[in-house]
Amino acid sequence: MTDAPRRVPATRAGATPAGRRRLRRALAAAAVELFAANGYEATTVDEIAAAAGVGRRTFFRYFETKDDVLFANHDEIVAEMEEVFAAADPGRDPVEVACAAVGLVLDSYAGDLDVSLKRFALTRAVPSLRDKEVATVDRYQRVLARYLQARFEDQGGEAASLRAAVIAAAIAAANNHVLRRWLRSGGKGDIKTAAAEAFALVADAFRTRTDAAGGDVATVVAVMTTATPLQQVLAEVRAALGEGGERPAS
Repeated sequence: MTDAPRRVPATRAGATPAGRRRLRRALAAAAVELFAANGYEATTVDEIAAAAGVGRRTFFRYFETKDDVLFANHDEIVAEMEEVFAAADPGRDPVEVACAAVGLVLDSYAGDLDVSLKRFALTRAVPSLRDKEVATVDRYQRVLARYLQARFEDQGGEAASLRAAVIAAAIAAANNHVLRRWLRSGGKGDIKTAAAEAFALVADAFRTRTDAAGGDVATVVAVMTTATPLQQVLAEVRAALGEGGERPAS
């Protein structure tokens, strides 16, 4: 068994937004430790609540199920992404802004490596947690797509919705590729550098180009699932743009 976190009175911990965030994170940390030590199925909500120093009723004020607790900071990250979008310079490339915003996901994982590695192992072993992880990725992608669509519509671009959806999928694929490779390595290497390189490739692939006469050249893209590896995404885009290389097999 792992040592339980220091008890934090629920009334005080939840008194302020910062206190509520701390309690959510305490519950998540306790859950990860208990899942890793005792198994997901064997761990009860009562045990998670007790380890975080609160009662069962307090747990259910924050989470509907024990699946939810593993992704406790999901709503916070979405809110932070939307703040990035709201504060972004309108003259900045929207694809670059979207890449910077999704980098908050990587920052969250890197900020607590031990919890991140245990959560990664759990999502590989427990189907319901894997499904929950897929749902969180889908929500990040939809947030990106909404921002991109609004920007493309402001710019008067055609097919703004489709273009935004495709680019959001590519950004999500880049994020997943970097994050999962880093987690599989045990958190070794510089995740920020790897992410910067991956997002630069995506931004370059979707950047509007200008021909010699000064006209915009449309970017042609291929639609793929978020599970598609980053290198295949980029290869498909380059092949569609006629930049050389054979199109990889589907």
